[in-house]
Amino acid sequence: MPVFTWKGLSAAGKAVGGTRDADSAKGLRLVLRRDGIFVTEHREMLAGGGAKGGAGKGAAQAGGAAVPFFKREIDLGGMIQRVQPQEVAVFTRQLATLLRAGIPLAEALSALSEQSDNKRFEVILTGVRQKVNEGGSLAETLAKHPKIFPELYTNMVRSGEAAGNLDAVLARLADFLDAQHALRSKVSSAMTYPIIMMVLGSGIMGLLMVVVVPKITSIFEDMGKNLPWNTNLLIFASDVISGYWWLLFIVGGLGYWGFRLWVRRPKGRQAVDRLKLRLPLVGPLVRYVGVARFSRTLSTMLAAGVPVLTALEIVKRVLNNVVLESVVEEARDAIREGESIAAPLKRSGQFPSMMVHMIAVGERSGQLEVMLENVAVAYERDVDGKVARLTTVLSPLLIVIMAMAVGFIVLSILQPIMDMQNFTQ
Repeated sequence: MPVFTWKGLSAAGKAVGGTRDADSAKGLRLVLRRDGIFVTEHREMLAGGGAKGGAGKGAAQAGGAAVPFFKREIDLGGMIQRVQPQEVAVFTRQLATLLRAGIPLAEALSALSEQSDNKRFEVILTGVRQKVNEGGSLAETLAKHPKIFPELYTNMVRSGEAAGNLDAVLARLADFLDAQHALRSKVSSAMTYPIIMMVLGSGIMGLLMVVVVPKITSIFEDMGKNLPWNTNLLIFASDVISGYWWLLFIVGGLGYWGFRLWVRRPKGRQAVDRLKLRLPLVGPLVRYVGVARFSRTLSTMLAAGVPVLTALEIVKRVLNNVVLESVVEEARDAIREGESIAAPLKRSGQFPSMMVHMIAVGERSGQLEVMLENVAVAYERDVDGKVARLTTVLSPLLIVIMAMAVGFIVLSILQPIMDMQNFTQ
């Protein structure tokens, strides 16, 4: 088994090193990572006690002969593998830790790229490291991958590079990414159970209408008597679903596609987003999620030194609601004309009064970032309550709807049978 000498950083940021045997360089990094060590350099020891040239993957490849293209291994899984937001958050926090420990940026990027389990992310980080080694800016290099590092991310990194506090900005950015991931997870987990119930309920109803109902209602057709309106309606619905199910799928698909096209237009999206804010249970949740995103994003960017006009332009794009986005656009124009942030937010009536008041106090006291952070924490806590309330209401509501549908089917089947018994008596 090969033996490697290595150098790295412990979880506390202390420089460590040693010698260890491993199956490969990848295995060495995995083993040491389990011990909480970031490997920054490794060399394989030769039989005579020397070391192979090169530190890490890049140097090892540079010292050897070029590998022909047709002999290279092509990892199709790595080419289509997606980079998850949580992976970016972990990378950001680890990079902040390494920079705070005094590791040069290029060396830190090299260590993190080699320890990434995501092949696509590893390739991207390797390219970023090469550009940085060539003297490029980290922010400009990351901006070439907007799907992984959005504008908010690159602007904060650019501010950190300009101010010389990149490690602190990255740590704050990692906290922001973790908070955003937690907020999305809360909303997603709240909607998972109702969606599963709707899918199962629809499947059960479809099975009843296609398999069970036609066999029972065929008895009524031989009676030659007038059936109640609800039984006729049930027979008609069963015939349509069982006989034209393929047409229903086509119509449903075309309807969904047409709706998506309409929503992409400005008028359609504005109508849908305005409806979201007005719905009884969903509206407050959508509004509070938007407020929490607005407050935390703006607080994080202002604390990182991003200019307020640039920050508001970026914040507008993370709200995911054109009604709230138009309010932020008005606030940005008002600030350009010398007005405060709180005034246009209050005039719109779309943001809660408590939030507007806290922002106004933060502007007057010169502690806007701190006040926005407090607003984000408060409304994220309120999101938890509204998510729990929405789940509490939706679950029994779906059960009642399913019970009514099943009850309608049972009543429509039993009513003609009971009429037959009364007629024979």
